[in-house]
Amino acid sequence: MTARVSDLDAHLGYWLRFVSNHVSQSFARRLQDRDVTVAEWVAMRRLFDEAGVAPSLLAERIGMTRGAITKLADRLIDKELVARRPDPQDGRAQILVLTARGRALVPELAALADDNDAEFFRSLTAQERRGLRRLLERLVDQNELKIVPVD
Repeated sequence: MTARVSDLDAHLGYWLRFVSNHVSQSFARRLQDRDVTVAEWVAMRRLFDEAGVAPSLLAERIGMTRGAITKLADRLIDKELVARRPDPQDGRAQILVLTARGRALVPELAALADDNDAEFFRSLTAQERRGLRRLLERLVDQNELKIVPVD
């Protein structure tokens, strides 16, 4: 007797990954023209709302290791989008801040993200998009997901 094996496309995870990969790859292509990766965009967007963030805190917020955030910060510093500054609370520590160039670029990149979402989810009504978001947020909460997708 052969065990029943469910079809691949019977799995919600398959469909989530299928859509997610295409949405992410499209966004990554849009960012290439600005010489920014998705991971760099995520870090820059987090920094945009703050006066400065310790690298360890930024790593925690976007689910990266300290080593990975150091490499990411170094790339952004080389591109003159981010700078390291002394922490005003603790002169021995450093914080990451957006440069003027980085701060000016974030709204442009956010517009690309908005356009990418609009393109991929255009067949859904506004109510369906809100519903999908609520469902995904509930899954994040229920499963206590902390790591922000950057790839």
